[in-house]
Amino acid sequence: MGRTLQNTMINLGLQNACDEAVYQLGLDMEELEEIEEDAGLGNGGLGRLAACFLDSMATLGLAAYGYGIRYEYGIFNQKIRDGWQVEEADDWLRHGNPWEKARPEYMLPVHFYGRVEHSAAGAKWIDTQVVLALPYDTPVPGYMNNTVNTMRLWSARAPNDFNLRDFNVGDYIQAVLDRNLAENISRVLYPNDNFFEGKELRLKQEYFVVAATLQDIIRRFKASKFGSTDSVRTVFDSFPDQVAIQLNDTHPAMAIPELMRIFVDIEKLPWDKAWDITKRTFAYTNHTVLPEALERWPVDLVEKLLPRHLQIIYEINQRHLDHIASLFPNDVDRLRRMSLIEEGDTKRINMAHLCIVGSHAVNGVAKIHSEIVKTQVFEDFAELEPEKFQNKTNGITPRRWLLLCNPGLAELIAEKIGEDYVRDLSQLTKLHKFVDDDLFIREVAKVKQENKVKFALYLEKEYKVKINPSSMFDVHVKRIHEYKRQLMNCLHIITMYNRIRRDPAKLFVPRTVIIGGKAAPGYHMAKMIIKLINAVAQVVNNDPVVGSKLKVIFLENYRVSLAEKVIPATDLSEQISTAGTEASGTGNMKFMLNGALTIGTMDGANVEMAEEAGEENLFIFGMRVEDVTELDRKGYNAQLYYNRLPELKQAVDQIKSGFFSPNDPNLFNDVVNMLFHHDRFKVFADYEAYVKCQEKVSELYLNSKAWTRMVIRNIAAAGKFSSDRTIKEYARDIWHVEPSDLKIPPPNEPRDAGQDKTPNGTAA
Repeated sequence: MGRTLQNTMINLGLQNACDEAVYQLGLDMEELEEIEEDAGLGNGGLGRLAACFLDSMATLGLAAYGYGIRYEYGIFNQKIRDGWQVEEADDWLRHGNPWEKARPEYMLPVHFYGRVEHSAAGAKWIDTQVVLALPYDTPVPGYMNNTVNTMRLWSARAPNDFNLRDFNVGDYIQAVLDRNLAENISRVLYPNDNFFEGKELRLKQEYFVVAATLQDIIRRFKASKFGSTDSVRTVFDSFPDQVAIQLNDTHPAMAIPELMRIFVDIEKLPWDKAWDITKRTFAYTNHTVLPEALERWPVDLVEKLLPRHLQIIYEINQRHLDHIASLFPNDVDRLRRMSLIEEGDTKRINMAHLCIVGSHAVNGVAKIHSEIVKTQVFEDFAELEPEKFQNKTNGITPRRWLLLCNPGLAELIAEKIGEDYVRDLSQLTKLHKFVDDDLFIREVAKVKQENKVKFALYLEKEYKVKINPSSMFDVHVKRIHEYKRQLMNCLHIITMYNRIRRDPAKLFVPRTVIIGGKAAPGYHMAKMIIKLINAVAQVVNNDPVVGSKLKVIFLENYRVSLAEKVIPATDLSEQISTAGTEASGTGNMKFMLNGALTIGTMDGANVEMAEEAGEENLFIFGMRVEDVTELDRKGYNAQLYYNRLPELKQAVDQIKSGFFSPNDPNLFNDVVNMLFHHDRFKVFADYEAYVKCQEKVSELYLNSKAWTRMVIRNIAAAGKFSSDRTIKEYARDIWHVEPSDLKIPPPNEPRDAGQDKTPNGTAA
């Protein structure tokens, strides 16, 4: 979520009033804003997308709740020591959190372990361990519409009789200390992005958020006029018309068997009725196609932790496979491919399959990704129910990612086209009229230059490196991962360095290359990549021949509040994943909206950005998905490229020989060995096209006016990438609710009783 203060002031229309009031107290608002800690309760794009969605849902007047875990420790703070990443605990609650309100009155029990007893009355899950879920509510204000939604985060608490009830005459002190075991559930965020780690505590977290949330939703449904009760039993027929639940990847997939357990075991609905309601309630968003990221939980772990849920999953699978067998008799291989249970050395539950079978809609997050989901990853399921599969291209909130972080540009745009674009970003197309307006071109360039000077000062303060603010700011910020190919950027840096050294008198367009992002603590290769970038920076930044022509900065502890500083100052945005690996990307959209040009592959939302702006207004290079597929078929041989390209050979040889690690010449052996022998992401195959494309970037940068005109064309084409547009599509195609642009009267004005009711019955 990042910081909340400035976003709240902007959405409430109070920023100027607050700035002025604080100024009159002799204080500086920006200084105050810098004191607030980021709420870093997610890893990367998936978590930040949810935050943008909350802002858009409130702005569109949807009755929506965001549910998650109130981690005591969020994503770790990254320190760089001697070029290596070191992790520190993110104790973000140390000074308290003024934005949250604990709601002990809504505390709910969550059960683990135990066993299942079957009788004529049905199944009973007994002898369980109980953990309490305590909700904390954070307000989510819409933009200037007096709507405030809720983000409800669950914290784990041990019940007061924990370890003290049953036959425990023993150690009272130890029993109280053991309360930590229960409360550890919400202690810390697992720091993996696009990687599945099948740990018991992580499964506990996933079930914890799901079980608490579903009880909360059902409590709210029963309290409403819709949960009509025939004598004692609630009638759930209208449940899917009143409730829509969107699964953000497979992490909350246990919600499907949990809702079935509630309906069948507790509410005593017949299976078929329960299953129909469940399917109509859930929809699933897929966020990645990387096989190592797909959740596959061992059956024996689920059996131990959630025995009833395993039985329900088996029953879902049995009925699912019976259905497929009736459509495709004797096709055992299809049954194997489509089963929720994967046989093998350890039996595992494929959570994506569970989500597809248990949902009425499945979507990818960019056109190209949704195609890959349909035709490759889940082709058997799409063949069965093609109407279930959709696309919903990601977006970003223009409130945080333009108004808040780039007020200069936001104001300049408003002067030209009015202020309405903030709620309807498609209006940015009106800027096309000004693409030849010399004054506007100069003003856009001036705002960018001011942002760069401000960021350069920040860098000099934090990193003690002198930055040339007229150099091209070439920025690559995102989680460190092999598929995102920070290594390819690194090879380009080394290539630029070698060219300057070879011919110091030759014209060189000065660059400041900024790379930032966190590596998962257990991801060895990603940590080596960070060390390599810092080792290269050490050499480049201290070479007198290079001087101010080329500087390399590794941006420490990249997070939302730092993104808000670096993105408005960026000239060139690096979006260079291997085609077919980045589901969408959202950083790409933030840079586009803030007046950077993009160098990128035809991957994720880059494809749609090129479609909107015209491919000639992005620097597109490298293999397309088809080329990658073809290269896989032929067999990728890295050695070929190394032998054919002298500059690539020189760069790789320097890494290999210890030119960048003189004290330990073998330091980067693992990296070099990977690049030659098991590079799944084919860095060498795109190197030549990347370097050539970068030459075109430098050439255009020399012509400031032509560069800025291209920038304006990009900003004018960025309207599609508002999360408001994305949420309208979810609302229309999946949740079946109507956004409302009614501005609720403020609390100090009386309002008619009729206005009390929300116009849309459904809560997402």
